[in-house]
Amino acid sequence: MDEKLVLHEDLRSGNCYKIRLTAALLGLPLERKTYDIMKGETRTPDFLAKVNSNGRIPVLQADNRFLPESNAACFYLAEESRLMPEDRFGRADMLRWMFFEQYNHEPNIATLRFWLYFIGEDNLSDEQRAQILPKRMAGEAALELMDRHLAGREWFVGSSATLADISLYAYTHVAEAGGFLLADHANICAWLDRVAALPGYVPMD
Repeated sequence: MDEKLVLHEDLRSGNCYKIRLTAALLGLPLERKTYDIMKGETRTPDFLAKVNSNGRIPVLQADNRFLPESNAACFYLAEESRLMPEDRFGRADMLRWMFFEQYNHEPNIATLRFWLYFIGEDNLSDEQRAQILPKRMAGEAALELMDRHLAGREWFVGSSATLADISLYAYTHVAEAGGFLLADHANICAWLDRVAALPGYVPMD
């Protein structure tokens, strides 16, 4: 990949981390530019005009082109690499788990981590506090589904790590910061260890 790659990120974000991890596993150099979302640094006129008009990160910059959305950025980095299944069904199945991560996993597990670990329950609005239990239940359901799927298999799709594993790993491995007990899911714990043992692995900052 000839392009200069720049990741616009917040260090606390698992969505940003999954892009860094993908690049690291593939040996791709990645320049990093950090922002603090809690200080509104992604809502400035300059950021909105030049990086992402939606005011969110991560954004992967490839030369002068900007690609928001974490899983899209991972897909861009990993195309035609070992992190993509070779067969058509495998690629679709990988996308299925990446969609699951964004619709069932991240909105619950990542949100509770952000609310409880970074904001603090005492600082939440009444509406947010009312959502803690539903999000806890939905997050547990996602973890239970993942744990069942991993019974008797090492990876989510096929016989080696793919972007399905990278996308799900990012927020799962820090889920306890949101009050989830990973020890209750033995298959997930073993899978987390396998991801962390991949050549080129980098930890979350």
